[in-house]
Amino acid sequence: MDRQTVTLLKECNAGCKMAIGSMEQLKNFLVNGDLEQTLTAYREQHKEMEGESSKLLAKLGESDQQPDKLASAFSWITTEVKLRVRDDSTQIAKILMNGCNMGIQSISECMNRCPDASHASISLAKKLVKCEEKLMEDMKKYL
Repeated sequence: MDRQTVTLLKECNAGCKMAIGSMEQLKNFLVNGDLEQTLTAYREQHKEMEGESSKLLAKLGESDQQPDKLASAFSWITTEVKLRVRDDSTQIAKILMNGCNMGIQSISECMNRCPDASHASISLAKKLVKCEEKLMEDMKKYL
């Protein structure tokens, strides 16, 4: 159970950090006040979940998980290129929705690989997936 718990918590932790980093990058391109408020609210939710995963990992004697450097670099470059070409709310919504989809897949796959993880880690993973699903839904109005 502990190994699966650690694996799931690290996946959640890295996913939250990746999402926070992407949202930080995107805020430099925001011109729509409503979208900015929405993004700020979701960034805060991800920070809370990242903190929760960090605390649970610390209780197990484990450290935070950094996102994969190659994936982070690719994401950053892709976002920069897309927004240099077209930096409107539609493009930002598409980028966020793609990121949410990747996060949902990653966390869901990890939950399936770690069925014996602790209740707390599974609960956090489900909370993160629901947050990503809600963010995707909220972005549809900007398309």
